Amino acid sequence: MIYRAITFIITCCFLVGQAHAQDDTITLEKIFSTAEFRSDYSGQKRWIDEGDGYTMLQRNEAGTGLDIVKYNTATGDQTVLISAASLIPKGASEPLRIENYEWSHDKSKLLIYTNSKRVWRQNTKGDYWVKDLETGALNQLGKDLPASSLMFAKFSPDDSQVAYVSKHNLYTETVANNEVTQLTFDGTEKIINGTFDWAYEEEFGCRDGFRWSPDSKKIAYWQLDASPIKDFLMINNTDSLYSYTIPIQYPKVGMDNSTCKVGVLSLSDKKTTWMKVGEDESNNYIPRMYWADNSDQILIQRLNRKQNINTVMMCNAASGASEVIYTDKDDTWVNVVDDLLFFNKGRDFTWVSEKNGWNSVYKVSRDGKKETLLTPGTFDVINIELIDTKNGWIYYKASPDNATQKYLYRNKISSNKKFERLTPKNQPGTHSYDISPNGKWAFHTYSKAGMPPVTNLVSLPDHKQVRMIVENKDLKNTLAKLNISEQQFFTIEKEGISFDYYMITPPDFDESKKYPVLFNVYGEPAGQTVLDAWGGRNFLYHQMLAQQGYIVMSIDNRGTPAPKGREWRKSIYAKLGVISSKDQADVTKLLIDKYSFIDKDRIGIWGWSGGGSMTLNALFRYPEIYKAGISVAPVADIHLYDNIYQERYCGLLTEKAEEYIQSSPVNFAKNLEGKLLLVHGTGDDNVHYQNSEVLINKLIKQNKVFSFMSYPNRSHGIYEGYNTSRHLYETMFSFIKSNL
Repeated sequence: MIYRAITFIITCCFLVGQAHAQDDTITLEKIFSTAEFRSDYSGQKRWIDEGDGYTMLQRNEAGTGLDIVKYNTATGDQTVLISAASLIPKGASEPLRIENYEWSHDKSKLLIYTNSKRVWRQNTKGDYWVKDLETGALNQLGKDLPASSLMFAKFSPDDSQVAYVSKHNLYTETVANNEVTQLTFDGTEKIINGTFDWAYEEEFGCRDGFRWSPDSKKIAYWQLDASPIKDFLMINNTDSLYSYTIPIQYPKVGMDNSTCKVGVLSLSDKKTTWMKVGEDESNNYIPRMYWADNSDQILIQRLNRKQNINTVMMCNAASGASEVIYTDKDDTWVNVVDDLLFFNKGRDFTWVSEKNGWNSVYKVSRDGKKETLLTPGTFDVINIELIDTKNGWIYYKASPDNATQKYLYRNKISSNKKFERLTPKNQPGTHSYDISPNGKWAFHTYSKAGMPPVTNLVSLPDHKQVRMIVENKDLKNTLAKLNISEQQFFTIEKEGISFDYYMITPPDFDESKKYPVLFNVYGEPAGQTVLDAWGGRNFLYHQMLAQQGYIVMSIDNRGTPAPKGREWRKSIYAKLGVISSKDQADVTKLLIDKYSFIDKDRIGIWGWSGGGSMTLNALFRYPEIYKAGISVAPVADIHLYDNIYQERYCGLLTEKAEEYIQSSPVNFAKNLEGKLLLVHGTGDDNVHYQNSEVLINKLIKQNKVFSFMSYPNRSHGIYEGYNTSRHLYETMFSFIKSNL
């Protein structure tokens, strides 16, 4: 999804540098070039002993590295299990830099991930080491394979082996003697074993592409053949004397996809049995696959090309024979179910569907013949946190009364009793949880607009704090000294539809005066902007604008993934740029009428990615409202984006050709009357620079004057290179000052 590529830009911790003397103003230098607004964080935590204990990465007293410390959950007693000093490889002087770690099932060994490199969005390839707690040995896996090439290494259930992917092939390695066995041999740039292509990763969140069987004797894995996909060529003009192209396997709207299949590889004979899930592999997707709570069957979710039918298939691991056990469908699209969990000794699994008008959880029998609604009521389940089968509870996040917030609820699996809220009533905002397997404890992170996140350990179900993990005290103190305004949340109705919006006013706000207003927009199905949560850099940037005399506002239109029911989310089907921009414009007009302090002649809008597209739609479709806009990395013509995302929300091009034209902002560029700043990175593998070039040509043809800023070789987040983020925001601020 295009929203994900920029999420870290607005929420991440801030650049380290020399902090300036404290005063009550916010500057771009402080936000982007100092450590003044840096957030605290805790080391990665892992539950052990069903939750009675946990381990955490923790810097040692000498400051020479990270120890792994074991805590007793109830008492807080701690023991250093693995010291940084014990993680220094032979011949090295520094300990391994732990980027991730996982325990073996018997907790006698540790798998360490380090020296990682980026693959599209995330650093998913690197080096892996195994630390043996009993012998003290520290061994690198895949020593003869290229450095930083191993992906998704994980212990077998019996802890005797580790499996991983390198260069699109699967391997196993014995823990006892580091004997490496190559399992697949056909991996190339086109044949992809155990991981995924660009589109599967971006739009289905698929990265780790293999699963150990419970008996450790087989591995189920995906294989994609990307041969049908055409390469999109990006060009690098700056890093060598002669330019060169960078090919990306990228399936655009209406074009062919990778073919996809799932196989079960037997470690005894190294043979793969392919699951027989139907023909036309290039026009169906397999976004999810699981061992069905035993070593004999594989459960697969299979989406058709239109993505409005999700077929659940039970496959025989030995023969590949399959049976359709369950089907979910919709007139628009259906979502992949991430919260599919087997329980009740494998006799049932959870399913999440909007078929009753709300995102609800169902219990489905293994054969698919019996279905029970577990979360009755007219509200959306945001996600499942835990199925506690021992005590009969399902824990999940929801927010029935406020779509800008998130809370923890639970109800009994065995009855339709009313749900129970566990998050305290006196903590309005956004809450996330990492619940222990036994359901007794949770790492709880809480934030709200203007308040940085705090993380504590709580007991459940009483939600009492056991100990503080991250308090962010320094950042809170810094914010308390600033001359900033509260981010206020409101709702407003239009034709019986309630819309959420927020507003940040200048600190010296006088409602008898007129103020320019800048709207921040996203507006697509991949994300919300009106969230009662800590907003990171964007919050600080918007507060800086408020200090400069601007009102900053944001509206969530229909189609955003707010927990407001199926109709809210899916009403934009095949009208993605049409209904969403109309909602933005209609609500903006209501706000102009509602608030006399809004200067209707100085209304601006800005957004990134899908928000960049929405900015263009606002300027082009409603020039009488919006006088200036900043569009960063926009999809100017939705024909140019990837087919999985665009066809999901807009339908197939063969069926919705006119809707694709009507939903693309480039086709309305002739209506531009206000000021436009267009920004794009030339190395954007997600929303290609091509989008802006196509738009530029259209604007030139229509004799429309605009401003343009390109960032050489920067990706969709436009952050690579020294000072890039600050320069981008300086450019945007300069445009705002000149045009609003």
